Amino acid sequence: ISIEELDLLSKCPHYVPISAGLEWNLDDLLEKVWDYCKMIRIYTKPKGQIPDYTAPVIIHASNPTVEEFCNRIHKGIKASFKHAWVWGSSVKHQPQKVGINHV
Repeated sequence: ISIEELDLLSKCPHYVPISAGLEWNLDDLLEKVWDYCKMIRIYTKPKGQIPDYTAPVIIHASNPTVEEFCNRIHKGIKASFKHAWVWGSSVKHQPQKVGINHV
């Protein structure tokens, strides 16, 4: 397949050109799958340590609350939950203390 054909195909919706043999563009395919599945990654950070980027907690983007996050880790966490420190675009200050209903 030529570069011109790839350029033409890249304008099509729902299309990601890859080469499994050359391991080309696999990251873009993975990101497109994440977008279509509407899943988000949440990284945990133990107090006094750096964030663990190797094992994110995966939740669906339709209900990304702190409560859903707690349920994904363990059902018993919600009963003893007090607050969470959150970094990112969902909070006004970095970090910010939030409750269980924070989205």
